[in-house]
Amino acid sequence: MRLSASLAVVSGLVLGFMAFAPQVQAAEDCHRGTLDERYCDRDFNLTADLPADPADWVDPDTIIFSYTPVEDPAVYAKVWDGFIQHMAEVTGKEVVFFPVQSYAAQYEAMRSGRLHIAGVNTGGNPVAVSCAGFVPFAMMASADGSFGYEMEIIVPADSAIQSPGDLKGKTLAFTSPTSNSGFKAPSAILKGEFGMEADKDFKTTYSGKHDNSILGVVNKDYEAAAVANSVLKRMIDRDAVKADAYRTVYKSQTFPTTGYGHAHNLHPVVVAKIKEAFFSFPWEGSDLQAEFKKEARFISIHHKSDWNVIRKIDTANGVSYDCK
Repeated sequence: MRLSASLAVVSGLVLGFMAFAPQVQAAEDCHRGTLDERYCDRDFNLTADLPADPADWVDPDTIIFSYTPVEDPAVYAKVWDGFIQHMAEVTGKEVVFFPVQSYAAQYEAMRSGRLHIAGVNTGGNPVAVSCAGFVPFAMMASADGSFGYEMEIIVPADSAIQSPGDLKGKTLAFTSPTSNSGFKAPSAILKGEFGMEADKDFKTTYSGKHDNSILGVVNKDYEAAAVANSVLKRMIDRDAVKADAYRTVYKSQTFPTTGYGHAHNLHPVVVAKIKEAFFSFPWEGSDLQAEFKKEARFISIHHKSDWNVIRKIDTANGVSYDCK
């Protein structure tokens, strides 16, 4: 599947709900860049601003939160339970975890007003920002503030594939066209560093999620897969896969990890409380600490600077954030 076609499929899934759109603000008041026409970026930070009219601000009785659908939603509902309780205490509102089965469903929920806070996968951040009014502000980090993950191309342990060049004529499993490590980064790297193009030099298939790709390689359903090694490490820690069941034939530079953010039209008082909940969450002894073992806190992020490398990868792949 070509990138343009893949993105078109995702755009069609994500953005077929224009009836939910709020009134579009006057063009002369707005700078937009890649943002959909319903959003404004007056401060040029590449994310949607709070609507100018306070009547358009949202102050929900119940805050809906979702985590990027990279793994089993049932597992992560429990992992996030303590955090959800903490946010409820800080905000004074009911907070509900909303398990989503696909990236498209997550973007659609925020764009249509049914989702208020989300952890969005690395590659999906620019799409969610541009098309769903997502405003990222936090990311998990270790105690010293370091963060990130790498994209790895993995193969079954006994595979004859020893390097990316050996993928020629083989099938590589991607996760989703919006995923950085599961599609965008490997596409750009294989083309730029190895002169290999998807569906020309190697065949492709899509698993939908990183854990599907990893299990597919381990069970030899896939010849190779491009995945986020942060997901891979967590699955090994949970004994979902064995470290000796696969081999890595390529490892990328470090990328920013899941970005956490809010809907652009949330009331600023609510946003302030949400941020307070993130940055005051007690990690020690929490289920989040048990699951995300190397992480110890949330740190502030800025989409314009921290996601610059991801937007460059998108540019190299010819991606445009078409929200129609």
